[in-house]
Amino acid sequence: MFFGLTFEKILLIGVIAGLLIGPERLPKYAATFSQFVRRAGEYMRGAKDKVREEVGPEINDLDWRKLDPRQYDPRRIIRDALMDDTPPAPAAIAGAGTAAGVGAVAATSTVAATSATPPRVFSASEPPPFDLEAT
Repeated sequence: MFFGLTFEKILLIGVIAGLLIGPERLPKYAATFSQFVRRAGEYMRGAKDKVREEVGPEINDLDWRKLDPRQYDPRRIIRDALMDDTPPAPAAIAGAGTAAGVGAVAATSTVAATSATPPRVFSASEPPPFDLEAT
């Protein structure tokens, strides 16, 4: 298959082109088309050689199927991005099974919340920072 075209479709396109162009001009157009296809192939081979030259020998080790954008599932990408990869605190692991451990974890989170710095209050003379490029 060539770009999803089957033999029947190519034959039908050729017959229609023969009828529209006419038998007198058809050989000239066929030669022009073959030159175009030959030049396009040379261009593609040159581009491939240039990429191999610039990337180096590790291009042969690339798994091109892995880079295919059609394989990506947006649900999986979002799920992976939202999953928390940070390990839990050691106190939470040690006492997670006991009531005392749960109370200790709650107490440490309450202490952490009360010892946090209070939010900064801005006044009319000192407005909050504003980034014009952020919006």
